[in-house]
Amino acid sequence: MMKMETRTAPPTLLARRKSIVMNAKISRVIPRLYLPSGDERIRKVIQRVLSLGENEVDVMLETLLQDFSHRHRNFRESLERNFEQVARFVPDVDQVSKQQRLLIGAYFTAEYSVEAAALFNPSIVQVPNQEADPEGACRFVMSFRAVGEGHISSIEFRSGIIDSNNDIFFDALNDYVEAPEIHPNPGYDRHLFRLKLQEMGASSAVTHQLLNRLPDNFTFNDLQGKITELQNNGQFRPQEKTDAIDMAMWLAQSNYQVLFRKEHPISERVIFPVSESERKGIEDARFVRFVDDDGTVTYYATYTAYNGETILPQLIETCDFISFKVITLNGAQIQGKGMALFPRKIRGQYVMLSRQDGENNTIMFSDNLHFWQQAQLLQEPEFPYEFMQMGNGGSPIETPEGWLVVTHGVGPLRTYSLGIELLDLEDPTRIISRIEEPILVPNAHEREGYVPNVVYTCGALIHQDELIIPYASGDQRCGIATLQVPELMARLTAR
Repeated sequence: MMKMETRTAPPTLLARRKSIVMNAKISRVIPRLYLPSGDERIRKVIQRVLSLGENEVDVMLETLLQDFSHRHRNFRESLERNFEQVARFVPDVDQVSKQQRLLIGAYFTAEYSVEAAALFNPSIVQVPNQEADPEGACRFVMSFRAVGEGHISSIEFRSGIIDSNNDIFFDALNDYVEAPEIHPNPGYDRHLFRLKLQEMGASSAVTHQLLNRLPDNFTFNDLQGKITELQNNGQFRPQEKTDAIDMAMWLAQSNYQVLFRKEHPISERVIFPVSESERKGIEDARFVRFVDDDGTVTYYATYTAYNGETILPQLIETCDFISFKVITLNGAQIQGKGMALFPRKIRGQYVMLSRQDGENNTIMFSDNLHFWQQAQLLQEPEFPYEFMQMGNGGSPIETPEGWLVVTHGVGPLRTYSLGIELLDLEDPTRIISRIEEPILVPNAHEREGYVPNVVYTCGALIHQDELIIPYASGDQRCGIATLQVPELMARLTAR
């Protein structure tokens, strides 16, 4: 009788959790513009303030400064900035005193705790070391999705170093959070603008005429000027003009720049929703350190803008984490969520992972970073932990063996777990191998949270042969897990 050969299943490969836990800090607040509904109500508030005597204004303002100045950098500037938002409602505005301006600004200001509800879905990228960093260290910037009142999401940052022993140290975190200066995009490409309007189903005879009056490269002020001319044009019906103007302005205002003060640490910077398309949140930014063909390094992040009803995939571009340019992504395949850009071109094309249907992973190629017209299926859920749906866990990481991709999968009881796979370097549509079991599943502590039974990441990096994965648990807090790359590759490349 022949003895049957038995096969021993490979041991489960699980990531090791570090003791680091990053929790939300409710004391980190920004002085947000606060406007009641209706212009008449704004006017009434302003009139009430202007009716106060000079001494009353001084006493009230001094109390406010004593109570709130320590909570914000440049508190007076914030009040002045918010006053400017309502200055058009102020009668004889040039006669209003500095103290009155600040007090009016205070009435139209509200503190917003950007991470009062949660701090989760981190990504991580390597940035240049500082002179004082030790030999063999890797300096990083980590981004987070922060959620406050009304479930409004924004992007926050932390910085730190990973030393030669792969110990992780974060730079000091204080209570300040800085809202940046907002600038409309200084320039628009008329051809791209026209294509996006067509894609949105907003192209019409009115928008056609509007764009024809603009130069090939135009500014926000140029657009506003031509809109004023169009409003006085009797050629089109009023509703046609209103619809066209609303869509053109909506698109223009979805593209903008934010600028932070470089002397303040990165942990004080928060990218808060600016445009109408993202008024309900900026979700799940996936940052990547992108190296162009000429060696230029740019940090990009894909994120989902949400206005309460629809989503709009957007792209962030920065070279220094001080100035950020926000750009609308375009194309027939820019419809879903969870897009992750590869860190370099492949065969002369940009490449991006995405999920088009809420279930499967797709891959896209494009000659233009801002336009994505075609996508192809990369994989469907295969293993039990991802039977419900799967997606990526951030941008792929280049290794000699292939593109290392962290994935996420949704299984029973809507449990989110992390998996891992390897794609071919020259043809990333080819999956070299996958590990059948998840590398990270929610433990007993991580099951509890804003959204139970979830571990999730938006990006990882490799340092000193260790895969470092910052991850969220329960959509509420963050931790860090690691895997040894040689051990991982031994499993992924085994035949």
